[in-house]
Amino acid sequence: MSTPDKSIDPKLLECAKKEFLKNGFLNASLKSICDAAGITTGAVYKRYKGKEELFCAVVEPTIKQLTEFIAARSDADFASMSDAQIARSWMMDEPAMLETFKLIWKQRRGFVLLLDKSAGTRYENFRHDFVEMMSKTYELIFSETRKRGLARADLSAKELHVLCSSFWTSVYEPFIHAMTWEEIEVHCRAICRFFDWPKVIGLTRKGG
Repeated sequence: MSTPDKSIDPKLLECAKKEFLKNGFLNASLKSICDAAGITTGAVYKRYKGKEELFCAVVEPTIKQLTEFIAARSDADFASMSDAQIARSWMMDEPAMLETFKLIWKQRRGFVLLLDKSAGTRYENFRHDFVEMMSKTYELIFSETRKRGLARADLSAKELHVLCSSFWTSVYEPFIHAMTWEEIEVHCRAICRFFDWPKVIGLTRKGG
């Protein structure tokens, strides 16, 4: 059995990414991808079962980065944190927020594919799923904050989910609208002014 020529994979994936970004998954043409990559459709089917599997291969690096990003937050041992650390976790710190934007910036094309071009694939509910996962993390740390008497607000899981959805929408919309990095830096400062999480949860001064 012959082994597929792996040397064509980078060009195939790059051409597929461009086609999916231009037309979205549903309207993307496998033939156009193959023509741009200079290969036959047969060569594609030796590697992927079809267009959706090709799309998944294109966004795989982005999924990996975002999964690690979420896991780093959701797997944190909040109970072992000091009151000051818990309190600081709610502060809108511009340098920390910029790090989040930098992470997404490195994977911006894959991120846009997941957010805006994935209808018809297993990732078509990515926006909702991403916010849902982040909301669970916010619930965990809010619960710990309340348990220690560091927060006065009584927020339900639904309220927290809506707030998280609003917050993360403001994070990913700049990428959908193709903002430059300079524009994102300005936008980051605006987010830090606009979203006052300590006020939302009624953070006390106990944590410092």
